[in-house]
Amino acid sequence: MIPTPFQYVRPNTLEEAIGFLEEHGQDAKILAGGHSLIPAMKLRLAQPLTVIDIGRIEGLNAIRADQNVVTIGAMTTHYALESSNVVSSKCPLLSEVAATIGDVQVRNRGTLGGSLAHADPAADWPAAVLALEAELHIANRINRRTVSAEDFFVDMMETAIQQTELLVEIRVPKTGATVAYEKVTQKASGFAIVGVAVVLNTAARTARIGVTGLAATPFRAKAAEAVLNGNDWTPALFQEAANRVPSGVEPLGDIHASGEFRVHLASIHARRALDRALSR
Repeated sequence: MIPTPFQYVRPNTLEEAIGFLEEHGQDAKILAGGHSLIPAMKLRLAQPLTVIDIGRIEGLNAIRADQNVVTIGAMTTHYALESSNVVSSKCPLLSEVAATIGDVQVRNRGTLGGSLAHADPAADWPAAVLALEAELHIANRINRRTVSAEDFFVDMMETAIQQTELLVEIRVPKTGATVAYEKVTQKASGFAIVGVAVVLNTAARTARIGVTGLAATPFRAKAAEAVLNGNDWTPALFQEAANRVPSGVEPLGDIHASGEFRVHLASIHARRALDRALSR
């Protein structure tokens, strides 16, 4: 299908992009990698009057690391995260998740920031940034603000980004190798019917578990984390934690899986992720 007519603009700077957002308001959409916006426009689910292409803004696709933090520009592609030696050594969960997204074409065009800003309930990245306790940096014309991953996802396809703001970078802490991501893949699209990301700190006996696909918004499985934190990890305890991953959540049901089946899948794949993370 052909999208409705629209104006295309390509700012060269972050300030210019934000200026276009201020000028066009609700009638504008940001074009990052395009793998969410373009299909929606072709189906006329989105009909922006102005498309703002931020792909040429310098610095938005950079990966930087210091001793404790990896900083990732919002326009960094999935493939860049999958193939980066810096990312794989300092935050291996990101490399692992990136490799599961879509196909080669999607990974070479789709971006981390675009996926997070779109906030599809079946996207992979939300589980990872939640488990990593990432900080998301959002800019407007005047200043920047920092939003935690837990506060970033507001509702289905709704985030904390305001109309005249842009997500510019994501900061994640350095981790060890005891991480894992397990997902049930929707075969046609590569999206997650259910995805579970796990970050274990074996010295402190703490766990962080991010879940996507199960509910309208991604979430931290804090009931499951509470079972694990501060205790001796045994197979029985891992199973108890996995069973609590869906606690307090209203599961989604659609043509791909019922809510009841998603709950079942979440527990199974949480256990697999916990076991695999600990094995590393």
